[in-house]
Amino acid sequence: MSQPKLEITNLQAAVEDKTILKGINLTVRGGEIHAIMGPNGNGKSTLAGVLMGNPKYQVCSGTATLDEADLLALPVDERSKAGMFLAMQYPSEIGGVTNADFLRSAVNAHRGEGNEIGLFPFVKKLNQSVKKLEMREDLPHRYLNEGFSGGEKKRNEILQMMMLEPKMAILDEIDSGLDIDALRIVGTNVTQLVKDREQEMGVILITHYQRLLDYIQPDFVHVLIDGQIVKTGGPELAKRLEEDGYDWLKEELGLKSLTLEADTEETTRPANIGACGTRQKLGL
Repeated sequence: MSQPKLEITNLQAAVEDKTILKGINLTVRGGEIHAIMGPNGNGKSTLAGVLMGNPKYQVCSGTATLDEADLLALPVDERSKAGMFLAMQYPSEIGGVTNADFLRSAVNAHRGEGNEIGLFPFVKKLNQSVKKLEMREDLPHRYLNEGFSGGEKKRNEILQMMMLEPKMAILDEIDSGLDIDALRIVGTNVTQLVKDREQEMGVILITHYQRLLDYIQPDFVHVLIDGQIVKTGGPELAKRLEEDGYDWLKEELGLKSLTLEADTEETTRPANIGACGTRQKLGL
């Protein structure tokens, strides 16, 4: 199998009347781990949402492809089937749907009609994955994320990733809510998926903290500020950010501001065409 590749070119996107992403260029290949860091409200979660098709964001320009698939032209479910996966920052609770039913439905949707996974192979793989993540044995029978602690919800996201085996995984602040033992368990399993699969998985890891990168060592570290990747380096860049913050970057790059006027990434109101339309008329 060929090595998967996610290629993002000049990606610009808006929410409401504000442009958030202002030209993202990024290439992630299978077997690579790319950490994205930066102050709150500068576009990290927006990038994840745009790539997975969150309807509150409008793409102004640019492209995002996974192998031969034009991601921006696909609905959310087709992006998932193409090989994209998002471990969400705030996983939803769904009462009445067990983990096992949800996961088997998701796996079979990916495999397609006529190629569904059998019950016993599915149960075997699920139990093995639950054991690797050191989760409760009754997890398959619990309702999806209902009554879960924050750490359990995050591990459940990684469980879904292990079952689906995507080509590209976006982990949006997967470390929040995890204690040190859970962080080690998650880090070990993510690293194994990236490095040990016959068809290697690529990872975009959104985080604020070096502690996660102690367990999932990135090949590349990108700093995203004001909707653009302003600096790229290796693991040493993350360590300097942990020690010195972002002020030195402001001085080095001549940046006027390290944050947006407001944290628009968390808004739930639908997007309109204001920012995109304005930029297009101005030829930006």
